[in-house]
Amino acid sequence: MRYTFALIIMALFLVLSPGGTRASGPSAYSFTFDGFDGEPLQLSEFKGRPLLIVNTATECGFTPQLTGLEALWQRYKDRGLVVIGVPSNDFGGQEPRQGEEIEHFCRMNYGVTFRLADRTSVKGKAAHAFYKWAKERASAVPTWNFHKYLIGRDGNLAASFATSVDPDSPDLRTAIDAALKSAE
Repeated sequence: MRYTFALIIMALFLVLSPGGTRASGPSAYSFTFDGFDGEPLQLSEFKGRPLLIVNTATECGFTPQLTGLEALWQRYKDRGLVVIGVPSNDFGGQEPRQGEEIEHFCRMNYGVTFRLADRTSVKGKAAHAFYKWAKERASAVPTWNFHKYLIGRDGNLAASFATSVDPDSPDLRTAIDAALKSAE
């Protein structure tokens, strides 16, 4: 309980403090991923809605988190949350698929209906611009598949969650609830 309270206070501090995650420059809504279908996945399409952006992989020990991410999507989508999976082959070569093959695998094996980008680099010099932006704003960056970034309604980074944080984690759900309540 004390840990959850500390996380909430820390998240509020980061969101509300002038030196926190509200760095000048673009918001998360400024970025576009390549969609699995070849069409651009523009985050501006979701402006004003909280986003949960997760780097995924279909051959990872954490791949079953796709079920939990789908459950979050189903639970919160009517309140405005958008879940976006960003498949990446950056960690252990655990995303051998590309494009529609990724989407088909996720849909057939885990019932995924939330949005998916095409395979994207999330670390190092080749990292997608969104991940470079998030790195500038977060004290944590993806060190493995299934790192989670929560973006607030204002397009700023609200929280970052390590791979080990399961989608049904009370801490993650509390942060999502807070992001959804802002400006309701």
